[in-house]
Amino acid sequence: MSAIRVLVVDDAAVVRRQVSLLLGSDPALEVVATAANGRIALAKVEQFQPDVVLLDLEMPELDGLETLKLLRQRSPELAVVMFSALTERAGVLTLEALALGARDYVTKPTSSGGMNVTVEAVRDELVRKLKALNVRNTCVPSGPALMPRPHPPRPQGPARVEIIVIGASTGGPGALVRVVSALPADLSVPVLIVQHMPPLFTRLLAERLEGVSKLRVREAVSGDLVRPGSVWVAPGDFHLALSSDATGVRILTHQGPPENACRPAVDVLFRSAVEVYGPGVLAVVLTGMGQDGLRGCRLVDEAGGQVVVQDQATCVIGGMPGAVEQAGLADGVVALDEVAAELVRRVEARGRRL
Repeated sequence: MSAIRVLVVDDAAVVRRQVSLLLGSDPALEVVATAANGRIALAKVEQFQPDVVLLDLEMPELDGLETLKLLRQRSPELAVVMFSALTERAGVLTLEALALGARDYVTKPTSSGGMNVTVEAVRDELVRKLKALNVRNTCVPSGPALMPRPHPPRPQGPARVEIIVIGASTGGPGALVRVVSALPADLSVPVLIVQHMPPLFTRLLAERLEGVSKLRVREAVSGDLVRPGSVWVAPGDFHLALSSDATGVRILTHQGPPENACRPAVDVLFRSAVEVYGPGVLAVVLTGMGQDGLRGCRLVDEAGGQVVVQDQATCVIGGMPGAVEQAGLADGVVALDEVAAELVRRVEARGRRL
């Protein structure tokens, strides 16, 4: 297969040069052009027809957000990955970019290590993400293609749903906006979310979800009492779990070892939910790279709970939901815009056969 063609857009010449050298050293990637701002980038997209645009957020003349809007109009299928600083302003703009259709983002390092640190960050994250996007066929799971194994029918109806737990990664912020905004105000169970994001970004994501949701949404804090009609988002660099005592079920955040190279990890949340709620867990796996959530879904299934995954056609990257589906653990496989309705249907079934 031919190399993935990349256009690097950044107003800093040293960033363009170093990132281009790094990406160009990988045979699976080819930097076909660079640009110092959005206006130049738009012209070079027409000229070089890249597969992916690596787009800086803050640039003179035409910034990353305005460039993205124009790219969505002119080349709606072109994959765009944002390259943003880990700051409040950049976080807000990055979430806006993801809502506008950017496929993913990579944060620029903030340490004083200079470009050497930048290069390490790109090596560890950007190369992996560009390859995982699989830009010539973005809606398939990463890894070898396998035929999904159907979930065996349950001999009896499912248990009453007591909690919804959701895991997402690449493409997740946009997907979560569409799911959470469609959940009804009278939802009778709590919702907990793990989205693979760094600190600060998770708080901003919770605030964005709060702005579109009929439910109360907040970043999770240890000690919060879990109540129906509320949504909690795992804080960046902290696992999200549950604990139960005489007063009820409470949120527990901690910095235990990463799982699946992630903290927060979906598996941690799902495993903890099973320990507290048993068959009352409804687990949801949305778009994302890798297999985080697979082990947790197996525990949910073994406990008699339910598992719903996003279908491959509506994923940015189908690795996470695809792994669950291929393992035969999914009770439902639905398009993104049908996820909320499917969750409500299962919550309201109250043990009836679905």
